[in-house]
Amino acid sequence: MHTTLHLLADAPPQMLPARSLMAFTLASHIILVPLGVALPLITLIMHAYGLRRGSPTALLLARRWSAVMAVQFAIGVVTGTVLSFEFGLLWPGMMGRWGDVFGIGFGVEAWAFFLEAVLIAIYLYGWRRLPPRTHFLLALPLPAAALLGAFGILAANSWMNTPRGFTLDSAGNPTDVHIWKAVFTPMFGPQYWHFVVAMLVTAGYVVAGVYATGWLRGRRDRYHRLGFTVPFTVAAVLTPVQFMLGDAIARAVFHKQPVKFAAMEIVWRTDTHVPEYLFGRLHPDGSISGGIRIPQLDSILAGFRADTKVTGLTSVPAQDRPTATQATIAHWAFDIMVGIGSVLVLLALWYGLVWLRRRRLPESKWFFRSAAGAGAASVVAVECGWITTEVGRQPWIVYQNMRVAEAVTATRSAALWTTFGLVAVVYVFVFGSFLVVLLKMRTRWRLADERHKEAGAVEQPETDTPYGPRSRVAAGGAPAAPEQGPPTGQGPPTGQGRP
Repeated sequence: MHTTLHLLADAPPQMLPARSLMAFTLASHIILVPLGVALPLITLIMHAYGLRRGSPTALLLARRWSAVMAVQFAIGVVTGTVLSFEFGLLWPGMMGRWGDVFGIGFGVEAWAFFLEAVLIAIYLYGWRRLPPRTHFLLALPLPAAALLGAFGILAANSWMNTPRGFTLDSAGNPTDVHIWKAVFTPMFGPQYWHFVVAMLVTAGYVVAGVYATGWLRGRRDRYHRLGFTVPFTVAAVLTPVQFMLGDAIARAVFHKQPVKFAAMEIVWRTDTHVPEYLFGRLHPDGSISGGIRIPQLDSILAGFRADTKVTGLTSVPAQDRPTATQATIAHWAFDIMVGIGSVLVLLALWYGLVWLRRRRLPESKWFFRSAAGAGAASVVAVECGWITTEVGRQPWIVYQNMRVAEAVTATRSAALWTTFGLVAVVYVFVFGSFLVVLLKMRTRWRLADERHKEAGAVEQPETDTPYGPRSRVAAGGAPAAPEQGPPTGQGPPTGQGRP
């Protein structure tokens, strides 16, 4: 019998619906993660710029981004909670046996989630109500709380890839748990920093893409220029760093998870002078069709030498490695991620060279078209990164300690498929609502800017500040003076305000 079909025939009927449900909810949730992890830092960079330069435009952008941050966080609460329940409901075998070992990561994430909610509420409420520096200082822990949440999740996932910090008793159950070893596993450092920088890069390109689109549509005021420049600069500076971190984590996988590396690179037999395949499809007999073959490159990338020995999939029994189909999926996801990263490096270099030579933004429409698409491309790269991580680890849910089939729930497959359908409907509604809210916020802000422009402001929207009382608009649309000036030392003076 075909190896893949044989393994599928031996799998419990709950496997496919449980995997499908988990994959769908994780893929949906991860769309929100870059904004949740990185938008607080990008917003505070803009906020600090506004305070330092006395720029009402920067402060206005920071205030509006904080509103987006709050809406995104509310949606993330829904999708993140669903994932938390799914770990216990879909994979009780793993949580029942191993929860005491790696569950600390989920505990850290929960506390970070709670802390982030409190800090976002303070930051959002503090506009116009707190002194500028006090407001900014109270928000400084917000990026740390977001990174702490990522710390907890990545600690759990890296433990699943390289489990440590326990011993097994005669029945195969973990005992003598060492928390620090369970948290700081061999894959934790590479995974964590690769993930965090990926979130910053993705969020930077996503936010900048909004203003790049406005730039292409003719909105070339200071508001759009600054809204594009700050997040794009953050992303552009970190893109080459991310490329190097990606190389480092691939090499860590080569040393710590050689069979996963073989799946990522579709290496069938252990050998030296192994070629690199760009895409291509692995067949159960070890042959590869399609793709571009580059001689010896895989060995060179793995160990900087053509004679580096690369472990192949056949180094372990068929039941202990990904199937040919799973290896092909992991390989394609890995290649797409690397391909997108390479293009983003070129885009960042384009931006950097123009800025260094001319101290201004590139003028080419193709640059802004590329920048507008970079956000979506970055999200695709993040999705591909998680596909590579999870599919490449198969058939293990805890690497070399527990198979996915051993962890899956005993709930009937029909019930799981029904749950999948209900969750999909709910997620369509949730994400649709998220999009509607963002579009309404954008429309409201744009109308407010137009009203102020019609009211006679010289330079809109950069003449207002979110600190101090708002300027009144007198009857007939003529701007009136503010009811009172801001207290001394509370930021730049207000000009013509927004209604």
